[in-house]
Amino acid sequence: MASPKQQRIDPKTVAPKPSTNSAKKNGGRPGGRPPKAPKIAKATARDWISGARIQTLPLAFAPVALGTAAAYILPHAEDGAGWHWLRALLCLVVAVSLQIGVNFANDYSDGVRGTDKNRVGPRRLTASGAARPRTVITVAFVWFGIAAVAGLIIVIRSGHWWLLAVGALAILSAYFYTGGKRPYGYLGLGEVFVFVFFGLVATAGTTYVLADTVNLESWLAAVAVGLFAVATLMVNNIRDIEQDKIAGKRTLAVMIGNMPSRIFYVVAMLVPFGILGVYTLLFFNAYLVYFVLLVALPACVIVLTAKSAAELILALRLTGLTALLFGVGLALAIAF
Repeated sequence: MASPKQQRIDPKTVAPKPSTNSAKKNGGRPGGRPPKAPKIAKATARDWISGARIQTLPLAFAPVALGTAAAYILPHAEDGAGWHWLRALLCLVVAVSLQIGVNFANDYSDGVRGTDKNRVGPRRLTASGAARPRTVITVAFVWFGIAAVAGLIIVIRSGHWWLLAVGALAILSAYFYTGGKRPYGYLGLGEVFVFVFFGLVATAGTTYVLADTVNLESWLAAVAVGLFAVATLMVNNIRDIEQDKIAGKRTLAVMIGNMPSRIFYVVAMLVPFGILGVYTLLFFNAYLVYFVLLVALPACVIVLTAKSAAELILALRLTGLTALLFGVGLALAIAF
């Protein structure tokens, strides 16, 4: 009689050994990606352009246009003497680069925190897994670097070395909006940031580096365009209010509630047209800028009545268009 070791073993009773090929297919680790799990498409050029959030770039163009126009009407610029077109162009590079940089930094920070996990709207690079977090933050710092280089050239040409501190503060504020351990964007202070840096600093700063002074026209324009920046951030946060609550992101919209946020948006959108009244007393063609209300008013109505994310995304685009048309239109009225 055969011993137990010599008895023939039925293959059906023996568990098969893990297949090396199977492990490789599952990512080289036990479990791996389930066979039916959808694969995440890698970020395309279109995704990266979307990540730059083009609809927010008017917030960079408008203040530089207004700041340049305000500087242009000062006495020293009337005959072209001492006029600095290169500085004006560099101011635009700084503003655009900071705007794109903060957008990518926001994508990275909200993505790694999980804030964008359940967001509604265009997919984010980090949260969707379409791009590696390290790649996204690297792109953000590249844009911050471009802004820093352009700012340094402005400082060298103007001789105002103290502006280096302003530039450094702008970059740090852009990153810590949603970055770091205690981002101030999660404490309801995002609107303060955009009003100060994409309104006051961008507009009055442009006038200063071009004319070595800041006039009333520049300060009023800075307040107006800063309010458009606030409205842009607010409508974006209204869209994400429920997701931000779940993620623990305390934006101003989360703190004051849905309908108060919508009213706040409308006020921020319409106050600049009240400021425009001052310009109509000073510049002959400034009244034409009131035609921009044809874009601003529909945006306000949409925000007050919107029930879907798609409607608020449309309002976001109209807000950016309002800021661009207002800024460029008023700049032309001031300068010419």
